[in-house]
Amino acid sequence: MITIGDFAKLGRVSVRMLRHYDSIGLLTPSRTDPHSGYRFYAMSQLERLNRIVALKDLGLRLDEVRQIVDNELTGSDLRAMLRLRRAEIESQIRYDQYRLARVEARLRLIESEDGMSTPSITTKTVAPTKNVGLRALAASTTNEDIGPVIRPLYPRVIEALGAAGVTPVGPSVAYYSPAPEDSEDAVWVHATFPVLSESVDGLETFEIPGGEVASLIHHGAMDSIDSSYQTLNRWVTDQGFTLTGQGRETYLEMADDESDWVTEVQVDFVR
Repeated sequence: MITIGDFAKLGRVSVRMLRHYDSIGLLTPSRTDPHSGYRFYAMSQLERLNRIVALKDLGLRLDEVRQIVDNELTGSDLRAMLRLRRAEIESQIRYDQYRLARVEARLRLIESEDGMSTPSITTKTVAPTKNVGLRALAASTTNEDIGPVIRPLYPRVIEALGAAGVTPVGPSVAYYSPAPEDSEDAVWVHATFPVLSESVDGLETFEIPGGEVASLIHHGAMDSIDSSYQTLNRWVTDQGFTLTGQGRETYLEMADDESDWVTEVQVDFVR
């Protein structure tokens, strides 16, 4: 038998918590001195304590914990529950990190409205091209919707090019075009590369139309690209031109650190 203080140290819990568990019948001492009221625990009770603490960390209420441990949860069952909970927490962390990145990107966008610096915008006429790649439908033109759609496409495109022994002859181009009219905000997202081959097994060939575009160079990660698009779209509108809904991103420099990327952003317009 060991004292409540020593048992608390072994179990890495507080004495106050052990007294509470005793009061609700969740973990009663092995023996309580009838004269002093001192509580004593058996080493074998450490196993039950560990299960109680683990189940609490899963977010269960104490009455739910009691039902589970009273039904003699096995170590295998508990490990499975903890692994599931760990996966859920990791998923939530990734989602929260993504949300944080979106908030930071939107904050940078708002701060850019103060006009501390204006990117250099040029206009030019681009020739139509034929690129190979894959496409998918995104819910809207925002990076929040496009990012999760286009990112998985590129590994598949690169794998197909490698399997066919085809080497791109220029930087990658992400091309965006309006989706069918019944899809309101949706946009087709094309992940492409220019190649000399007419076709590549496993990939589609896309005719990217030419036309007049407004262009600027975007420095940094894609989570802040919305700012560049807003700048271009606002400029085109201010000039009295009409946006066509088509746009391109040409990835000029793609370092391991996305903050070092250099991307030419283009939006198509008509005068």
